[in-house]
Amino acid sequence: MGKGGDGQENGIARTLTLDEIQKHNKREDQWVIINDKVYDITDWCHRHPGGRRVISHYAGEDATDPFTAFHPDKNFVRKFLKPLYLGDLAKDDQKQAEIVSDFRDLRKKAEEMGLFEPNLLFFGAHLGHIILLELLGWLNLLYFGTGWVPLLVTACLLTIMQAQAGWLQHDLGHLSVFKTSKANHLVHNFVIGGLKAASASWWNFRHFQHHAKPNIIAKDPDVALPYLFLLGDKMPVSWGKKKKGFMPYNWQHEYFFLLGPPLLLPIDFHIENLILVFKWRRWGDLAWTCFYFTRLFMMYTPLLGGWGTFALYMFVRFLESHWFVWVTQMNHIPMDIDKEQHKHWLPLQLQATCNVDPSFFNDWFTGHLNFQIEHHLFPTMPRHNYHKIAPLVKSLCKKHSVTYESKNLLTAMVDVVRSLRKSGELWYEAYHHG
Repeated sequence: MGKGGDGQENGIARTLTLDEIQKHNKREDQWVIINDKVYDITDWCHRHPGGRRVISHYAGEDATDPFTAFHPDKNFVRKFLKPLYLGDLAKDDQKQAEIVSDFRDLRKKAEEMGLFEPNLLFFGAHLGHIILLELLGWLNLLYFGTGWVPLLVTACLLTIMQAQAGWLQHDLGHLSVFKTSKANHLVHNFVIGGLKAASASWWNFRHFQHHAKPNIIAKDPDVALPYLFLLGDKMPVSWGKKKKGFMPYNWQHEYFFLLGPPLLLPIDFHIENLILVFKWRRWGDLAWTCFYFTRLFMMYTPLLGGWGTFALYMFVRFLESHWFVWVTQMNHIPMDIDKEQHKHWLPLQLQATCNVDPSFFNDWFTGHLNFQIEHHLFPTMPRHNYHKIAPLVKSLCKKHSVTYESKNLLTAMVDVVRSLRKSGELWYEAYHHG
C-alpha cells in the first residue's frame, strides 16, 4: 500500500492503470483520481475538513468532478494534495466519456459567466429579514402580552425565522456566500450555532456525504433509515426477501406523518447533534449552542418563565420540522435509491434529484432548493444564480438523454407519500410472497 510521495521513479512520473487504482477502495487503503493524477488519501481522509467519509466514498474512483464541485479555491487545496501524489493515470485510461467532457465544459462556461460570484446584498437582505423576524417575535409578546393569540403569532414568526436561517446556514456551509472559505466558515458557525443552536461540524459530516453520493445506500446518511422507513425499490425487496424488518413498512406512508416531520428536528437531530459534539469534542460548536440558549432564555424567561420558554422553543422546532422535512425530502425520496453504481457526476446527481417549479414563493419557501438539480451539480454556486444555469443544464441533459424532472410544489410533496407507500408494498410482497 502506498503512502504518497513525489510520484516519480528515476525522475519520471509513475503510471498507474485504472484497474490497479480501483483495487485501492478499502478503509485501510484508499486511492483517488483527480485530474488524471493519482493520490493516496488513506491517512489524509481522517484530517479532511469535510469529514473522512465524504472523500472515502470515492476511493478507487475518479473524484475530479466532486473535487471541483466542493472546493472553490482549487489552488489552496492542491497544496494538501501534493504530498499524497502517487503518479499519473495511464494515457489509455484518460479518455473521457462525452457526457463528462460536456459537463466540465458547462462548468467552465458557468465560471466565465460569473455564476459563482456571490451577491452580498442578496445574502445581507436575507440575514436582515431573519433577524427582523426574531425581533418581531419577541416584541410581539412584549407589547401584546402572553395570551394564546400572541403566543401563536410569535411561534409562527420564529418558525419562519428558523426555517430561513436554515437555508442561509446551508448557503454558508457550501461556501457560496463569501469568496473565502474562512469567511464562510466564520459566519456559518454564527448562523447555525448562534441562531439555530446546532453544530456546523455535525451538519458538514452529514450533508457533504449526501452531496457526494446522493441516494446511494450505505453512503448517503439521508436514506439510511431502516429502523423506521425503507426507501426506494431495491432496499425494501432485499429486506423483505431476507425476512428483515423492524416496522410494519407497508404502513410507513401513514406513520410517516407521526414519526417523520413531527420528530426529526425536535428529537432525532437534537440527540444526534449532541452525541457528535461530545464524541468529537467540538467545544466551539457547543459554545455557540450555549450562546443561543443563553440569549433565548434571557429574552423570553421574563415573559414566559423558564418552562414556558422551553415549551415555546420545542413548539417552534416541531413546526419547523414539518417545513424542513417536506422541503428537503420532496427532491430525493421519490427518486432512484440504489447501491453504488459508480456513475458519472451528472447522471449520478440527476437520478437522485428532481426540481420544483420556480416562483417567487417557491424560491423563498425552499431557500431556492427547488433548484435542487442545479444545486447538486454546482453546490458552491450562489443560489440566486441557479435560474441562470438551469436552461443550460436542461439542454445538456436533453443532449445525453438524462431525465431532468421538475414538478409543482404540491405534486412533489404528495410524491413523497406515494413513494413511501410503493416501497412499503414492495417490502410486504417480498416478505410474505418472495
